[in-house]
Amino acid sequence: MSSSRPRATTALLGAGIALVTALAASGCGDSGPPAAGDAKSSKSGAKDGGATASAAPLRWTPCPPPSAAQGASLDGKAPGKDWECAKLPVPLDYAKPGGETIELAVIRAKARDKGKRLGSLVFNFGGPGGSGVATLPGLAPSYDKLRDRYDLVSFDPRGVGDSAAVRCLGDKETDAANQIDGTPDDAEEERAALASNKAYVDACAKNSAKVLPYVDTISAARDMDRLRAALGDAKLNYFGISYGTELGGVYAHLFPKNVGRAVLDAVVDPTQDPVEGNLGQTKGFQLALSDYLKDCAASAQAAACPTQDSIVSLLKKLDGQPLPTRQGRKLTQDEAVSGIASALYSKDTWKYLTQGLQEAMNKGTGNTLLVLYDLLSGRGPDGRYSNLQPANRAISCADAQQRYTAADVKGRLPEFRAASPVFGEAAAWSLLSCTGWPVEGKWKTIDVSAEGSAPIVVIGNTGDPATPYAGAHRMAEGLGKGVAAEVTYKGEGHGAYNSGNACMVRTVNDYLLEGKVPAGGTTCS
Repeated sequence: MSSSRPRATTALLGAGIALVTALAASGCGDSGPPAAGDAKSSKSGAKDGGATASAAPLRWTPCPPPSAAQGASLDGKAPGKDWECAKLPVPLDYAKPGGETIELAVIRAKARDKGKRLGSLVFNFGGPGGSGVATLPGLAPSYDKLRDRYDLVSFDPRGVGDSAAVRCLGDKETDAANQIDGTPDDAEEERAALASNKAYVDACAKNSAKVLPYVDTISAARDMDRLRAALGDAKLNYFGISYGTELGGVYAHLFPKNVGRAVLDAVVDPTQDPVEGNLGQTKGFQLALSDYLKDCAASAQAAACPTQDSIVSLLKKLDGQPLPTRQGRKLTQDEAVSGIASALYSKDTWKYLTQGLQEAMNKGTGNTLLVLYDLLSGRGPDGRYSNLQPANRAISCADAQQRYTAADVKGRLPEFRAASPVFGEAAAWSLLSCTGWPVEGKWKTIDVSAEGSAPIVVIGNTGDPATPYAGAHRMAEGLGKGVAAEVTYKGEGHGAYNSGNACMVRTVNDYLLEGKVPAGGTTCS
């Protein structure tokens, strides 16, 4: 993966929802004292003392087409007559509640059954960096039953999309930086990678200095309580996926008394620091790759299936000789690794991985793998990038306190290579993503303790590449005794509900629509 963006597997985690949406469309320290009406301070930022945020009702208007920052070039169409959009003003800095404000982009589709309406159901699909405004309409068919009784609502978190978006490099600069080897093999390549990383950080500091200190997850959670109030809901009903589970856990920690019915699916492990998180994801993607290879070898096209050795051999060749594509761009080693990872987010996209690897190995072209990489990185066919990757890095670095050196990475390389010969090196070098970042992070690990919260359904998927299964149990433990209802999905891909598994959909729907909390240990397969 290239040094122009977060090479971390956390970036893969963040970008996964962009991939899913595009494919569907196409085929903890605190920043300061809490504001009045917000939460009271604690070690990870704040703790609700019973106070409730207030906000004026939102003014809804027809939605425009997605902006460039939201990912316009992936679709470009307005979401349709069922959807309304609004702007929510929030403090830029919650330590200065009467100071400068920013506006958050919000979208909703109203509940169909007004007589049985339960309120709003707020979604965060992951990232950090994914535009909820651009994502929700594309994925709404998956949540159609929930719309019977809920207004479906999502938003662009601060720093994302149309909510005071973080800006770093331009489109052409990003393309150029992506050609630099992000997994250096010698001193010259290392100097080039470090220089590219510094140039990226400097561009973020130059173009987004005002917002960088305030795009942390604690502030985003406080924004969600403002959104809850503006929607007129006494409790926040919430569906968080991937990074959205981290945001949901932090919200529950800050405002446990304001939690309504909440689902956390594809759960981030709150106990891990960046090294542990990257290593865990490396193992997760390796597991998913192994499952893909076994599945392919047992299929009718077994003779055409790659092996892990052939994939490793391809990547070694790409290190010195990128492949041509019909776009006129070259597929680099880093982009191929990301392209392979992107296809592992869903079993439905495994066929594209086979296609892409066959092209690369047999035809010497990188067409499909480059398309998969572009979807993951937020690059549209017209060459424009959404702000997915800049926002991902900015939010991640505003959260995590750790800053690593090249020596730290090289000391860890053997461990990462052992975890995966395909993904290990990229994940290790991605630890430099926050090196030199102009803003200090808020926490070493996340505090999600939520004593007094209503039950929260926590779903782990045994085959999840980006948020490995063990993280769900650790999130449940972190939330505290009697808060989490753990559910297991024995399947493949990132997340469980959107797999379409009938048991999983029924379990979640029964909870959200009827209030039936699943028994601990519930398993769907």
